[in-house]
Amino acid sequence: MITVIVTYQVKPQFAATNKENIARFLADFKKLPVGFVYEVFTKADQLTFVHFSCYKNEAIQKRLLNTPSFKEFQRLRDESGLDGSHKVEILTYVGSTAESFLEQPISAL
Repeated sequence: MITVIVTYQVKPQFAATNKENIARFLADFKKLPVGFVYEVFTKADQLTFVHFSCYKNEAIQKRLLNTPSFKEFQRLRDESGLDGSHKVEILTYVGSTAESFLEQPISAL
């Protein structure tokens, strides 16, 4: 399992566009097979975005990261002039209060 948190801050004039770009790639992600969770949040300032993603395996992660709308989102986000706040963190799964796809055998997916 691969779990990643990406945090970055956009300029105020790009926040609405960033949300539109996120909605575009999330719509494409919803069409893909199961085996991942991808969620996006903003902090209270509405400029700091937090992407939480969890993948059953590396093959699923690679497929999502190579989705054309996601690659376009990344390009546009990066070209918007991020302030150096971009941070990628890898997490190690410990447990959850709910049963998740991560705890199911791959054959069940």
